[in-house]
Amino acid sequence: MAVTQLDQTEVIRKARELQRAGIDAACSARQREGILLLRRGMALLDSIHPVAERMRHDWLAARIRLASSIATVGSETSGGVASGLAGLDDVRLLLKAVDDPRLYAELRGQLDHNYGLLLMAVGRNEESTAYFDSSLAHKEAALAMAKDPSTSLDPYLGTLTTRGLAYTRLGDVRRARRDLVSAVELAERNGLRAQAADVRRPLGTLELRVGNVPAALRLYEESERIYRSLDLDIPPLLRWERAEALLTAGLAEEAGAHLDEILPVMLEQRSITRDLGGVELFRASAALMTDDLELARAYAASARRRTLRWGCQTCVANATIVGLRADVQEALRTNEIPPTLTSRALRAANGMPMPRLADQAALARMLAVRVELRKGKRKRAAELLARIPQPGRLTSVDYRMLRRLCRAELAVAEGDKTKALAEIRAGLTELDRVRDRMGGIELVSGTALHGRELADLAVKIVLERADAARLFGWTERTRAQSYRYEPVVAADPELAERVGEVRGLDQAIHQAQHEGHPTAALRTKHAERLREAHRLGWHTGRWGRPRPVARLAEVAEELGERALVSFASSGDDLVAMVVVDGRCELVRLGSAERAAESARMLNVDLDALAPDRLPALLVQSVLGSARKQAERLDSQLIRPLEALLGDRGLIVVPTGPLFAVPWGVLPALRSRPIVVAPSATAWLGAARSPVSRARKVVLVRGPGLVGTRGELDKLATHYRTARTLAGAEATVSSVLRALDGAKLAHIAAHGAHEPENALFSRLELADGALFAHEMAGLAQPPSQVVFAACELALNRIRPGDEVLGFASALLASGSRTVIAPLSRVGDEAAAAAMDDYHRGLAGGAGPATALADTIAVDPFRRPFVCLGAG
Repeated sequence: MAVTQLDQTEVIRKARELQRAGIDAACSARQREGILLLRRGMALLDSIHPVAERMRHDWLAARIRLASSIATVGSETSGGVASGLAGLDDVRLLLKAVDDPRLYAELRGQLDHNYGLLLMAVGRNEESTAYFDSSLAHKEAALAMAKDPSTSLDPYLGTLTTRGLAYTRLGDVRRARRDLVSAVELAERNGLRAQAADVRRPLGTLELRVGNVPAALRLYEESERIYRSLDLDIPPLLRWERAEALLTAGLAEEAGAHLDEILPVMLEQRSITRDLGGVELFRASAALMTDDLELARAYAASARRRTLRWGCQTCVANATIVGLRADVQEALRTNEIPPTLTSRALRAANGMPMPRLADQAALARMLAVRVELRKGKRKRAAELLARIPQPGRLTSVDYRMLRRLCRAELAVAEGDKTKALAEIRAGLTELDRVRDRMGGIELVSGTALHGRELADLAVKIVLERADAARLFGWTERTRAQSYRYEPVVAADPELAERVGEVRGLDQAIHQAQHEGHPTAALRTKHAERLREAHRLGWHTGRWGRPRPVARLAEVAEELGERALVSFASSGDDLVAMVVVDGRCELVRLGSAERAAESARMLNVDLDALAPDRLPALLVQSVLGSARKQAERLDSQLIRPLEALLGDRGLIVVPTGPLFAVPWGVLPALRSRPIVVAPSATAWLGAARSPVSRARKVVLVRGPGLVGTRGELDKLATHYRTARTLAGAEATVSSVLRALDGAKLAHIAAHGAHEPENALFSRLELADGALFAHEMAGLAQPPSQVVFAACELALNRIRPGDEVLGFASALLASGSRTVIAPLSRVGDEAAAAAMDDYHRGLAGGAGPATALADTIAVDPFRRPFVCLGAG
């Protein structure tokens, strides 16, 4: 039976619907579903043969749209880019039959956009921009002829954004920013909020390319917030882009956690090979940065296979480099060099198209340089290194640091250690410029990861010279850089709003539990809002100008009659630099690994001793073990220094696992005033900070503490004007108001560290969590803060001895001294210790002296440390 004109109209309408549904599915990472829908649409069109001119006109337009979409999406699922481009060339022939100028301009604009998109997908970015130029010209012509231009803005915005991304990949920052900013403004001016969110993502990528990580993270956060407000799904690629920013900032563990959440979702959705390969490549990079070499190799190999099938030479090259770096790192660590490793790296470099993959080829050659140097082939290494180009303005920090490392290692091999140290100094100066652009403390501290090998080499070189003063200078140059920045109070209303939501959800969960109602939905929402707050905290800029690194003479002058012991390690060699009486002495202390293990075991024992009423036999057993570990640490770390230290008060700058040592527990240090600092620079800054003239004392007691009910009443007897906040009065807002400008704040509350972001470590108060960033954001943070009920001292150690936790956030933000336990403390032991401590303070003793006397009463049940200035 003949198909009527009405039936033909319905067929064309359904084909158009299938085309739109197929594109939507493909844009939502469901490419296979998308191509099936598109082919169904084409099959419908094939079922009719319109005769009427108007009908034939509509049929041809629908066919061109479908064929163009099938060629583009099909290239992602099976045919590859070459097949897709061939399909688009066939569509170009169909366009010759379109005689309506507006429709021709619209269809030609779509065709050229898709052509540029496929070229860009395989790294042919320069060629792609010509097609985007043509697409935009035709889309502008279509807009000029349209009765309602607003209906045709979306495709125009898509091309403008994509051209901006192509310029970003080409390193043309000016043109990229012009296109992307114009696209955001155009979308917002016309109320296209979803499109405005879409454009913010490549704009974030541009900021990342120029090294502005906080700006990139802020744009990603804005994009996600818009998607949520419109009740739209969050694109998995947004989390991928955020993970890339975290990797740039050195936050490899955080990036890896994000990618581990993305990958299962993408696999379940059967995402396209290209996108999966990209996420796997970033996961491999994160694993490489955290020294998980097996995982790095596995993901790099998988990413290489996927991107090889797709045909993206840039992606294949990047995956190859990550796999090579994992192999080189293992070879250098074990000193077992596979005979073909150099040739593999050079073969990879020589096979990369120039100039498009010049950076990747140079990275491969730098890996070959490191291998040749380890094999003793200095001349060959120098020849290879001479071919490495100097970095450009947009060259990654990773490239810059690796090039400096190669030049420094070559100088060492040539016997010129002065030249090696000059290269390292130049590299770390470059890294400082990157660090200075970071926002929150997490980004500042994470940056040290990129300079880890340079810093390690510097310490190794100087340690071989046994020059204590020079080693002191280099360790200060490379450790705990986040403490060098001046604190700046900068309120962020959006962050405050998000934190308020988290606190409100805390209360809702507690209420639901009390009433026996389900809490799963509330907990899910709580986790979402907390993650949003964490991300805002990454790019909320709170840090001011960097202070200069402390000079030895300055430190010696400030010490007076005290001594400073700064620990450092190179490989398994542990040393101490002792600054006393204006001079610096170097003392070798044996195995760093042995000291780290003793510190770890001591902490385990102290945690086991914490409960208030343990059986006597158990206490005896655990106490014996704790004493044994304390004696081991004492004999290794302190007794070799006794002749230098005498009975002086100490400033201790630990390294790595030694941050976990409660120094007052060690026999030779009992009753001795001890201050722990992340670096001599951090200590000097705290010691020279103005001492508050305020007399305000604030005593805070949070909920859920057992056995310390009368603690604050007892402490209040030491301070006639103390303000006490307990029970329902101990709310977040009332506590913050009381703490602002206080001389001394004593806080007895349960707390927890937040590994993902130190500024979100928290204390539990009557109405929810008080976060570290809220205390750090006070106009005048308390001069001294005492934590009595939880282990909130310096908690997490990143490369470069970047120490993070609640206490570290306060110290970096302007508090002068923090007293806190390093391990668990029983309620009764904490109450007794705090009574003794405050009695000492009220009697006129300084914090370090009062704490030393307090710990000496019962060292193993009172593992407190004095952090900061003392």
